[in-house]
Amino acid sequence: MKSAILALDQGTTSSRAIVFDHAGAIRAVAQREFRQLYPQAGWVEHDPREIWQTQLDTAKEALATARLTAADIAAIGITNQRETTLLWDRRTGEPVHNAIVWQDRRTARFCDDLKRAGHAALVQRKSGLVIDAYFSGSKLRWLLDHVPGARERAQRGELAFGTVDTWLLWNLSRGALHITDPSNASRTMLFNLNGEWDDELLRVLEVPRAVLPRVCSSSEIYGETAAGVFDAPIPIGGIAGDQQAALFGQNCFSRGLAKSTYGTGCFMLMNIGSQPTLSKHQLLTTVAWQAGGQTDFALEGSIFIGGAVVQWLRDGLGIIKSSAEIEALAGSVPDCGGVYLVPAFAGLGAPHWDQYARGTITGLTRGTTTGHIARAALEGIAFQVADVLEVMNRDSGGVMNELRVDGGASVNNLLMQFQADLLQVPVVRPKVVETTALGAAYLGGLAAGFWKGRDEVTRSWQADRAFEPRMSADEAAHRRRRWAEALNRARDWEEHSKVKATANL
Repeated sequence: MKSAILALDQGTTSSRAIVFDHAGAIRAVAQREFRQLYPQAGWVEHDPREIWQTQLDTAKEALATARLTAADIAAIGITNQRETTLLWDRRTGEPVHNAIVWQDRRTARFCDDLKRAGHAALVQRKSGLVIDAYFSGSKLRWLLDHVPGARERAQRGELAFGTVDTWLLWNLSRGALHITDPSNASRTMLFNLNGEWDDELLRVLEVPRAVLPRVCSSSEIYGETAAGVFDAPIPIGGIAGDQQAALFGQNCFSRGLAKSTYGTGCFMLMNIGSQPTLSKHQLLTTVAWQAGGQTDFALEGSIFIGGAVVQWLRDGLGIIKSSAEIEALAGSVPDCGGVYLVPAFAGLGAPHWDQYARGTITGLTRGTTTGHIARAALEGIAFQVADVLEVMNRDSGGVMNELRVDGGASVNNLLMQFQADLLQVPVVRPKVVETTALGAAYLGGLAAGFWKGRDEVTRSWQADRAFEPRMSADEAAHRRRRWAEALNRARDWEEHSKVKATANL
C-alpha cells in the first residue's frame, strides 16, 4: 500500500518538500534557501540549477526523515512560484540564462509600450490579466531578445520555455515531460481563458509557439520520475501555481470562498466558479485549477511584498535576527505610534498596479522605536490585503463572510488579529497552514486515487483558530484612511524622481 504523498513546494526564497499522509497530516518537512540575485536595481534572478538541486535535495531529505522510500509514495504534487521565467536548451537541458523572478521589473518600459499601443483591453479580455512586468510573457520576450541567438534557436524549436513547474517536471523526467497546467499557463499573458495558448497574444508579445510547453490538467498522471532520480519511479500527478494550490488546499471548492496566503508576497484568491468574470477594479481573473473535467476560475489580488518586508527588517535593517522575532518586537508597543510603512519595494500590485511606486515610511518622530517600525511593517501587509478585499467584494457582487489564511506569516497572531480588525470579518487559520503544499498533495493524490474524491479531502481540513474583529468599524475606517495617505506618498516615486532629475540638468 502507498502510504503518503510527496509535495514539492518550490518558492521564491526556498525549496521545500513535505510528506503528507492520508489524513492530510505532515509526516516530514525539508527546506533549503537559495541565493537571490540582483544584477541591477529592480532586477531579480535565480540560478535554475539551484532551484532544481535544492528541490531534489529536500525531496530526498523529507523521504529520509519520514523513513519512507520512493516505493511508498503514491504520487508527487508540484506547486511553484508562478511567473518566474526560464528558458533552456532542449537537447542538453542547460539554461541559457538565469531565471527571471516574478518580482523583476526590467520589462516595465516594454509593458508601458504595450499599453500605449492599445493592447490593454485585448490582454485583459483574452487572458484575464493586466499588462504588467509581473507576468511571464514579457520576461520571455526579454530573454528571446537579449540572450544572443535565443530568438532564432527558439523559432527552430531548440529551446524550451517554462515556469518553475515545467522546469521541475523536465528535470524529474530528465527531459521526457515538457508540460504545464492551466493555473500556471494563465499567468503568462499568452494563454486565453478558453484554455489555449493564444495566437494573437503570442503575436503581440512576439513569442514563437515552438518554445511553449503542452498544457495538461492540474490533476492527472503526467508520467513518472526518471530512473536514478529516486530509488524507484514515482508517478507525478498534480501541478498548480502556489496561490491556486493554496486555494485548493484551503478547500475553497465553492463559489465565494476565499483565502489569503502570507508568503514572500501576499495573495488573495476567491473562487468564482466555472465562468470567468473580468474585474472592473484591476484584479486578475485567473484559472484556479482544471480537475475532474471542470475548470474553476478565481479573482486574485496579488501583493508583491508580504512576508518579504520581515526579511528586509532582518537582512536589510538588522533590527531582528530571525523572522520569528517580529511578533514580539511589534508587540512591545501598544500601536504603530502614527508610523505607516508602505512596502512597495517592487512597485504596487493589485488593485493599484503602480510599477514605479517605491517603499515609504511616514510618520516618524524622535519617539519612534524599532517596535513601531516592526508593527508598521506587519500592519502594512494587512492594509494591502484590506485594499484587495474591498474591490474583490465589488467585483464578485457579494460580501465575504470569512477569510481563510495560510502561509508562513499566518502564524503571527498579532498580524492575524489586526487583519480581522481591518476587514471586520473573522480570519480563520487552519491547523495545517502549509496549505500551498497541501493543495499540491491533494491534486496529486486525487489523480493517483490516494484520495477518492473531494468529499474525502474536505473531511481532512480543520480550523485551528478564528480571529474575531475587536476594533470598532469607525477606528478601522480611520486607520485605512491614514494608510491611503501614506500610500499616495509612495506612488509614482521612481517616475517623479526622474522628472525632477531631468528638470535640474
